[in-house]
Amino acid sequence: MKILAAGDIHGDLQLVKRLVEKAEKEKVDLVILCGDLTMQEQSTSNLIGPFLKANKRVALIPGNHETTATADFLAQLYGVKNLHGSYLKYKDIGLFGCGSANIGLFQLSENEIYDALKKGHEGVKNLKKKVMVTHVHPDGSLIGKLTSHFPGSKGVKKAIDRFKPDILLCSHVHEAAGVEENIDGTKVINVGREGKIIEL
Repeated sequence: MKILAAGDIHGDLQLVKRLVEKAEKEKVDLVILCGDLTMQEQSTSNLIGPFLKANKRVALIPGNHETTATADFLAQLYGVKNLHGSYLKYKDIGLFGCGSANIGLFQLSENEIYDALKKGHEGVKNLKKKVMVTHVHPDGSLIGKLTSHFPGSKGVKKAIDRFKPDILLCSHVHEAAGVEENIDGTKVINVGREGKIIEL
């Protein structure tokens, strides 16, 4: 399975165009959008449609710039998957996620973050490979050291400890785009605005 994962689009339609081109060039099976699709919910136009026109399957989560309701609206409107508190199976690979963050316009408590991840994990716990998708990074990560504004999430770190996903895809901290690290056996990747190709 080949994934293009990106986050923090913030309504940038030129960025969407570049990501669609990358998805086509790389012949990805799935596009994952790791939250902050909008800039404070200003516009949702042309954020998902271009990927579908390119015949790409899409999964998304909300960030801290849009509500879960907005993510649900986009998922329903375009027939794509909102991974917030939910999951997606692809052969022997399971994806599960939690949107929003522990800071910002539309924030969740650490318990709410963990509970959403736990709920999604239930659907994929017996699969061979697991990919966790969040907007916010885990507490104690290298990503967190690159920002003084955005604290890491204890809820995400607890989910890593309990569920041991193979990979965690996140965004949120723009300065940490592309940073990869290993936390307790989980490969943590800040996918950034320009996107990251992941092969499973």
